[in-house]
Amino acid sequence: MVGITRLVSGLLAGLLILAAQAGPGFADSRFQQGWRFAPPPGVTITDQRPRHALALQANPYVHPAYLRQVVPYPTGERSGTIVVDSQAHFLYFVLGDGRALRYGIGVARDGFEWSGAHRVTRKAEWPSWTPPAEMRRRQPELPAQMAGGPDNPLGARALYLGSTLYRIHGTNQPWTIGQNVSSGCIRMTNEDVIDL
Repeated sequence: MVGITRLVSGLLAGLLILAAQAGPGFADSRFQQGWRFAPPPGVTITDQRPRHALALQANPYVHPAYLRQVVPYPTGERSGTIVVDSQAHFLYFVLGDGRALRYGIGVARDGFEWSGAHRVTRKAEWPSWTPPAEMRRRQPELPAQMAGGPDNPLGARALYLGSTLYRIHGTNQPWTIGQNVSSGCIRMTNEDVIDL
């Protein structure tokens, strides 16, 4: 099943809206050495920590279409609702007034898709990971359990969805954003899941 998934969270609060702005210290060229993607025309991005909230930090592994941005989003959902559009590979955090904060995501590969509405029931920083038994049968080389940290596939943060095995989580493979790659979880860059 592909389509729209709606998630409601009373746990998500406070958000920093970032917009691209040129200025001192920003990348001089549109395409830097070693980057897979150039920023879209008219947008310059820094490859350092932004000096203020109006700077958009570079991510050379993610296509510019999937960079975090505020977009028009007319919806009947209340602000604070998360909507996942798995076909377009976008997650929307509804802001209200016809706007949403849009993030690029990686979604389930064929045969692992799902849809539905769930509440975010738990948030974790640098979560540990216990692969489900079905996943370990498919991939016997997986560990029984992995402590949280930079090498953990759940990345920097995880939002647990109801009583399901699914999560919205970070990834240590940012180049997978915009693809169908997971066993059902929603992947975001570590920077984006921390922001969310």
